[in-house]
Amino acid sequence: MSERQAVLKEFHRQSLYMEGRIRDGIEANRKGYAQIKLVDADGNPVPSAHIKATQLTHDFRLGANCFMLGELETPEKNVAYEQYFKDAFNLATIPFYWSDLEPEQGKPRFAKDSPRIYRRPPTDRCVEFCEQNGIEPKCHCLHYVAFHPKWLPLGDLTAQKYFLEKRMRELSERYAARIPSWEVLNESYWGTHRFQGSLYHEPDFVDWSFSTADRYFHSNRLIINDDSHTVWCNYKDFRSAYYMEIKQAIDHGAHLDSIGMQYHMFMRRENEIENLEHFYNPRRLFNVMDTYATLGRKLQITEMTISAYGDSQEDEEIQAELAYNLYRIFFSHPAMEAIIYWNLADGYAHRAVPGDMTAGENYYYGGLIHFDFTPKPAYKVIKDLFQKEFRTDAEAQGDDEGFAFFKGFYGNYALEITTPDRVFKTNFHLNKVFTEPITITIPKE
Repeated sequence: MSERQAVLKEFHRQSLYMEGRIRDGIEANRKGYAQIKLVDADGNPVPSAHIKATQLTHDFRLGANCFMLGELETPEKNVAYEQYFKDAFNLATIPFYWSDLEPEQGKPRFAKDSPRIYRRPPTDRCVEFCEQNGIEPKCHCLHYVAFHPKWLPLGDLTAQKYFLEKRMRELSERYAARIPSWEVLNESYWGTHRFQGSLYHEPDFVDWSFSTADRYFHSNRLIINDDSHTVWCNYKDFRSAYYMEIKQAIDHGAHLDSIGMQYHMFMRRENEIENLEHFYNPRRLFNVMDTYATLGRKLQITEMTISAYGDSQEDEEIQAELAYNLYRIFFSHPAMEAIIYWNLADGYAHRAVPGDMTAGENYYYGGLIHFDFTPKPAYKVIKDLFQKEFRTDAEAQGDDEGFAFFKGFYGNYALEITTPDRVFKTNFHLNKVFTEPITITIPKE
């Protein structure tokens, strides 16, 4: 075993426990029984029909950020970026960083022809791309103190609240009906240790943020989000600071639907092994999710980076094996509703110029495709998981009363129904919420 392969040690050592929880969790939480009743146009049962079900989409949210949408250096890369994205994902995190969306007060960069800012494509472009390709858009984020605009008054908390509420109102008017999910706060616990004179230090700031967001995004999914070390390294069971922050907000009546848990493997290569206990330990990962699930809210892996540290065959194979294990672990947990990878391509990460793999977050080689836009093994692993391993193609034979049953992953299906008289095609949604039989009427020819 090489030094790098040691990062896989706990996955191999705990394989019996890990594979058991994954298998049982997926069967219990991601699949259900389709109950179909076939009737003719007069409402009479259609007996002995044969049904072929082909899954088309997943209800589970699988995504990445779309921070380089239309922003790459060649038209060919822009086209390839869109293709890779829509081939693998059904959710896109859109950049709403305040400092870059409104660098000049009162002149937000919504429109597609807005001035260019690196890694910050105009929000209209991103939303339209999602709508045209059946991808769910998600806002990141309403407030993140690390990206306050320069014009926001420092130290004037009353003014900060006024402008933040104004921002929420304007974003709601433009996008609330088009973007289902909004991260209200990003790294609020992390930020209290680093940004003096900000709203993050106000004792009621979490409550105020969610109550204000609820006024403008009452029908949307509202999310809190925090960084990897806060979630995984500083985990202290029910005394974890992030857990207690969320519990207090819920106890105070916050409209808080989902708990964001970042999973960036941002440690230097030489420090990777010493972090195994926090990030590459299946039992600990399940324990953390189990604890946060007791809050009665859904969980999201909101920002995920699996570091490869290089482009050697070994580095990329280890990244792919980590992806295979981690995605299955997260997907199997009953509270998890989304897994969102961060940067799709190598070489376009935060705090580095494009292509400089020695600087900023480029150092980690955390993308799923190379800088030259060829796919890495990890991209294929994730795509194959959700398009092959977690995908249902089933056949069922109807009984004399027109009932047919099959078990499959939750999502949309194409049905081909064969009766003695004809072949009828329709779509069907296998939904976790509805457990009663669904009636499908076969019309007259």
